[in-house]
Amino acid sequence: MKSIQRRLSLGLISVMVIVGVVLAQTSLWLFEAGLQRYLEAGLRNDAENLLVAMVRGPNGLQLDEQHVSPAYQRPFSGHYFRVDFADTHWRSRSLWDQELPRLPEVGIKGNLQLGPEGQQLLVLRSDYKRFGQLISISVAQDYTPVRESFRLMRQIGLVLGLAALLLVLVLQRVTVRRALRPLETARNQIAQLQQGQRSQLDEQVPLELEPLVAQINHLLAHTEDSLKRSRNALGNLGHALKTPLAVLLSVASSEQLKDRPALAKLLREHLEQVQQRLNRELNRARLAGETLPGALFDCEKELPSLLATLNMIHGEHLELSYHVDPGLQLPWDRADLLEMLGNLLDNACKWADAEVRLTLSETEHTYLLAVEDDGPGIPETQRDQVFSRGTRLDEQIDGHGLGLGIVRDIAEVWGGVLQLQDAELGGLKVLIELPKR
Repeated sequence: MKSIQRRLSLGLISVMVIVGVVLAQTSLWLFEAGLQRYLEAGLRNDAENLLVAMVRGPNGLQLDEQHVSPAYQRPFSGHYFRVDFADTHWRSRSLWDQELPRLPEVGIKGNLQLGPEGQQLLVLRSDYKRFGQLISISVAQDYTPVRESFRLMRQIGLVLGLAALLLVLVLQRVTVRRALRPLETARNQIAQLQQGQRSQLDEQVPLELEPLVAQINHLLAHTEDSLKRSRNALGNLGHALKTPLAVLLSVASSEQLKDRPALAKLLREHLEQVQQRLNRELNRARLAGETLPGALFDCEKELPSLLATLNMIHGEHLELSYHVDPGLQLPWDRADLLEMLGNLLDNACKWADAEVRLTLSETEHTYLLAVEDDGPGIPETQRDQVFSRGTRLDEQIDGHGLGLGIVRDIAEVWGGVLQLQDAELGGLKVLIELPKR
């Protein structure tokens, strides 16, 4: 959800920045062009007034001062003119000792500097014919204050635009977050499904999500029902086959085949293999069916009773201890985990002299389960043999040799790895790494 919000925010920022820059530049250009046309109209009016103020005098053309604006009399007032005709030219007193350049052609031009203060001039040249003479009138106006006001307005507009952009982004983020909240809730509920904290999704969702949630809940219910029927059928099949196998094993060991020991031995071996294979495949089918989320295995709640039971079975002389990360819960079926840990601890108790230790911890990507004992251990060259069904390295120790094989099957179904190592206590250490879901 965060990536969606980020992409939406980045997309909105990009669109708003591009549109804002285009609108701002277009608005500024239009405003400046309109302002320049307004100033040009004023300058053209001043040029025409100067043309009207030119009259015939005793010595030819002269300028009637009464028709000239007083602004042209004050030095550096910001209003200037230059009149060119014949071989001479007049200039306004406001120019003082400066000279207003004559534009090479008719029209308007800006950004001409004049005076000690560096006034920015807007100059308009117009050509007229008066009393039969060609007259060129150039009028100029200092538009530095206008440019300063324009710059100030542009800065204010930029600040207001940025403030508006931030406000829109905040409102957009709030709106998008509210709009995506149902999806975030559904995502969290799916994560809870994976962790075994719920069995279905809430159906109180927006109209757009109702078909999706309904289909997921229907699929979960259908899958759970199918798995239950399959597991019940496998269980019934297992019970149906165990009784005939037990009868056949009993017959193979009975007095009826006493005179044929080779046949009795052959029957027992093959029947035991069938029984072990049946148990193995039924166990695999049961584990493979555990695809739906179940209750979490609360280590601190379940382990004390398990260790207490093992103490009662193997005697109080054994010191059984465990260390668990605070609040650790394993997202697998409780019965399967009890079977796994029970097999490991039972095997360790049979071989331990005085101490058995269980450690459960969590890393970034895995859960670690380790069982150690202070017994004789297993030589590294013989460790692969203990995973064979029915293989026992010491016939004096009670047991059927199926424990570690069952544990490895469970670990493999969950995508984990089982390793046999040397324990710090001196005996064997069984380490299981289970990936996080």
